[in-house]
Amino acid sequence: MTDQPAPGAALPQQRWQMPDTLLILFALAALAWAATWVFTPGSFTVSGDPARIVPGSFTAAAGPMPAPVMGDEARTGFIDFLFAGLVTGDRYSATIGLMAFIIVLGGVFGMIMRTGAIDAALQAALPGGRAANERLVIGLFIAFSLAGAVFGLSEEAIALTLLLAPALTRAGYDAVTTMLVCYGASQIGFATSWMNPFSVIIAQSISGLPPMSGLELRAALWALYTACAVLFTWRYARAVRLGTRPRIGVLAGDDSNASVAAFTSAHLMVLLVVLAGVGWVAWGVTTRGYYLPEIAAQFFAVGIAVVIIAKAGRIAGANVAAMMDAFRDGAAQLLPAALVVGAAKGIILILGGDDPAKASLLNTLLDTLGSLTAAMPEWLTAWAMYMVQSLFNLFVASGSGQASITMPIMAPLADISGVTRQTAVLAFQLGDGLTNLVIPTSAVLMACLAATRLSYGEWLAFIWRPMLGLVALSSVVMIAAHGGGY
Repeated sequence: MTDQPAPGAALPQQRWQMPDTLLILFALAALAWAATWVFTPGSFTVSGDPARIVPGSFTAAAGPMPAPVMGDEARTGFIDFLFAGLVTGDRYSATIGLMAFIIVLGGVFGMIMRTGAIDAALQAALPGGRAANERLVIGLFIAFSLAGAVFGLSEEAIALTLLLAPALTRAGYDAVTTMLVCYGASQIGFATSWMNPFSVIIAQSISGLPPMSGLELRAALWALYTACAVLFTWRYARAVRLGTRPRIGVLAGDDSNASVAAFTSAHLMVLLVVLAGVGWVAWGVTTRGYYLPEIAAQFFAVGIAVVIIAKAGRIAGANVAAMMDAFRDGAAQLLPAALVVGAAKGIILILGGDDPAKASLLNTLLDTLGSLTAAMPEWLTAWAMYMVQSLFNLFVASGSGQASITMPIMAPLADISGVTRQTAVLAFQLGDGLTNLVIPTSAVLMACLAATRLSYGEWLAFIWRPMLGLVALSSVVMIAAHGGGY
């Protein structure tokens, strides 16, 4: 028999939660479908190779071109927008190719995590008492930031936070230190990456830019942001350990007994293979022009090597059957991201597609935004793009999803307003990645907070000041990037 509240007793108040990303995309699809009945689409004249919009060439159609409820070969409708988005393109496209790429990477990194190599390496490096100094914190921060930059470490930070939280507590630190080292560092790397397959490569692919182009500035920004964040984290962690600053959110001692396998030579081999794979990908993209299919194949080869090492090295819990389960689990964890990519593409198709030379509402929107920004200085347009991306991330807390939704608009808008597409991608990166530190719609943020027993209010009360610093730094970066013709 279920308990019932006493007569007259107040019912427990439920906290409002941001709707799921897919639900938001469904609402946007309905809004896009309704818009086709009201607004007039249009097209641009394009020229050059690759094709670029000719400013001032917008031509409106004779009137609205309503999208049907159920589409056909000629036009995507409302109730088939998801299917249409999922099947659009080929293996090199930013839809089918990108979705397959995401799923393969998810499976491979699921197998890597199943070996326990990363967990064992971290545990081996952690001290067991309070005599630690902050070199460990600095090393972990740089490692997490590099992981966020190289392969988009995000959801994996949840498991690593669960591991590090009790270990750092034993070393004399608090929950905020764990959040800075794990989640904060990964998002700094994510936002300033030169090769993150889930953000910068997606955004560049949609924008018609070569993958990893402009990496010199991005690598410099990664070093700058990471250095600033490391300095801030070092000062905070040291003050906490020395007792000159109160500890926030300390785990109970009973939570510090997580069992992690000892670091073995097999674990070392797994880590070396992963590092070699990252170097192989960087070489292939920069020297051979590898794209989504080739990069996915490279990571899949890394996965095969990891399975062989796990089998030969007899890593506990990582036999072949377990590794296949890990691949399925890892792929399944990133399936929502793939669905977001397809749904976002379906919305663009409802609007008439993203071809600037064919009539669509997307072109009308671009022309309107271009008119609004025409009176603005170009440097202000670049900064405004960054602010728009930051705000949009509150509603779609997914790097790949946000890129799929915003870059088809921002890239041509950059052509119209005089901002380079590379700068537009940079605005997306900084706006998407850094705001993940504070938005309550980020499932990874909320899960990491739960892992450290830290409330969102406690985290927000701490992080708002450094967040303002990051916004100020990013504003300067955007203005300087445009001024330098990046």
